[in-house]
Amino acid sequence: MGGDESSIWMQPERSRRPSPGPQRAYSRQQVVRAAIKIADQDGLQAASMRRIAAEIGAGTMTLYQYVRNREDLMELIVDEVTGEMGLPERPSGEWRADAAAVAVAKRDLYLRHTWLATRVPGHPVWGPHSLHVQEFLLSSFDAFEMSVDELVSLTGLLNGYVESFVRAEVGWQEEARRTGVDMQEWMRRTAPYARHLVISGRYPAFSRVLMENTSPHMEPDARFHYGLDRVLDSIEASLKPGT
Repeated sequence: MGGDESSIWMQPERSRRPSPGPQRAYSRQQVVRAAIKIADQDGLQAASMRRIAAEIGAGTMTLYQYVRNREDLMELIVDEVTGEMGLPERPSGEWRADAAAVAVAKRDLYLRHTWLATRVPGHPVWGPHSLHVQEFLLSSFDAFEMSVDELVSLTGLLNGYVESFVRAEVGWQEEARRTGVDMQEWMRRTAPYARHLVISGRYPAFSRVLMENTSPHMEPDARFHYGLDRVLDSIEASLKPGT
């Protein structure tokens, strides 16, 4: 693989020849930080090349000296914020504590940068920060005997739980921002229909949820940790000590 087809992580800072004449110097890091700032403020779609260029005071075409295309930009900004997770250099040797640390740090990251939860997952990001998280989590299970498929499945179970949970959290936040209707207001507005469903008798199990859950039984943090413990229990049941 080479040329414009190679990974952004193998591309030099300036992948295209600059235009003739005097130019102000920028950096890839400036482009990335500007994109993150815009995404944090107005969502991922707002972080267009034109908007980023205006943020740093450059011409739009100038950005392509630092980032080849939007796909590369997405990899760069996802990896940049992933560095905020602040995991230790190596696992502690206590797999459950290490896996929980990854889960908690990932949820915190998604809640700080909510656009991560709204981003449609595609190919994995293999930047240095993202690879550190993967290496930390995968090597947390070094003491156990399992195939690569088993290891990837179990870590995928953990990551899937975190991402699903946070997407639901962020989804309510985004809907409230967009419509002005938060969860409590939505529940108030739908109360007449909820009563209708209960009275109909057609959905007894769901009616029990409605009747006993007029307000959340657990705060989000408590629900997250409750579910995380169950996921870790499931992983633990699959682990076999190495020889």
